[in-house]
Amino acid sequence: MSDLSRRSLLKTAAALAGGGLLVGCAPGASRSATDLSYWHLMTGSDGAVMAGLVDAVNAANLGFRATQTVLAWGPPYYTKLAMASAGGRAPDVAIMHASRIAGYAPGGLLEPWDLDLLAEVGLHESDFPARVWEKCQYDGKPYAIALDTHPFVLYYNTEHAQKAGVTDALRTMKSPEEFTEIATKLQRVTGKHGLSYGYLGDGSQMWRLFYTLYRQTGADMKLVPGRKAEVDEDAAVKTLKFIRSLLNDKIASRSGDGGTATAEFLHGESGMFFGGVWELPALKDAKLPLDAMPIPTLFGTQAAYADSHTFVLPRQSKVDPERRKHVYRMVAEILKRSVKWADGGHIPAYQPVTKSAEYQALKPQSNYAGIPEYVNYDPDVWFSGAGSDFQNYFSENVQNVFLGSGDPAAGFDGFVARLNKLLDRPQPV
Repeated sequence: MSDLSRRSLLKTAAALAGGGLLVGCAPGASRSATDLSYWHLMTGSDGAVMAGLVDAVNAANLGFRATQTVLAWGPPYYTKLAMASAGGRAPDVAIMHASRIAGYAPGGLLEPWDLDLLAEVGLHESDFPARVWEKCQYDGKPYAIALDTHPFVLYYNTEHAQKAGVTDALRTMKSPEEFTEIATKLQRVTGKHGLSYGYLGDGSQMWRLFYTLYRQTGADMKLVPGRKAEVDEDAAVKTLKFIRSLLNDKIASRSGDGGTATAEFLHGESGMFFGGVWELPALKDAKLPLDAMPIPTLFGTQAAYADSHTFVLPRQSKVDPERRKHVYRMVAEILKRSVKWADGGHIPAYQPVTKSAEYQALKPQSNYAGIPEYVNYDPDVWFSGAGSDFQNYFSENVQNVFLGSGDPAAGFDGFVARLNKLLDRPQPV
């Protein structure tokens, strides 16, 4: 493991936490080798499913028992995990978004997984989508084992689509013009909007749609500390102009937030809805006639924005070999049962599950199961990822563009300028 000093690790943790309140939640020092500490940030329906998975693994009597600690999503969670790792008093295993690995692995806050021990519990690289496995790597080693992929997708009301005569067109559209035409036809059916999309005050929502469509143009975004951001401004402006064209108070609300957009779709006041797969349980509970699909390829290149929940090994000052082997078994057993995790809309990362008849029968989940083959995560850099300020920087500079009062080029340039300031800073470690 890294020979970083405690002082440098604490410095890293403070930088990653962004100055948030630090609360000690370290696991107790006197635990048996069969008592596993597991931290995650799953709440709501996700939390209930995860609790069921852990209970099922514990009930299998495999020689260990996992105890869950559920912490608040976002900065509070990542702050506490960073500080626990910096102090060497971290849990045995924890959940981390794949988009955060680039900020934690280089600083010595995570330990790599052992491929031989993974093989002993039946897990191999070939069991995971290539792009997902790659995202979990740092310096040629696996620092995370993916539980899922959770992308941004397109939901649609099947009854409205049938009345508008666009059911087939939804599946075959290949251009911004076709999307606009379909949305307009759906608006005529609903009498309100053709599309629900909430973004106001939510940088994450703005970024998810922008990055999906930006990457569909074939453009990339490379962020390397010490160098200027490598971006395609023409592609960014093209993407922003298209998004703004949808937000015209006819196709979609010019200034809708997430709650308003969801409620509108749930009440049948729109025909389509841009949202994460994690929205699926609430939509299905409402008994809405719906289907879901990947966001159509409108600019020539298949691309979708997503993140992944992953299992990581936070740094511990002293690792108990027996307990560590139990962690490998616990993770393997959860992955092998992860068809239950798909109930929440997520795409299980463990391929034997997604290829199973049980998963393929899940609708609409299996309709977008191919997204991991062309998934796009946040750019790999220490300040990006879920629960960070990266997407807020995008919102600060581009929200006025979405609202219709800002210049797309100027807004994107402001975002890039903010990125360049961060890239000019030395990485925390």
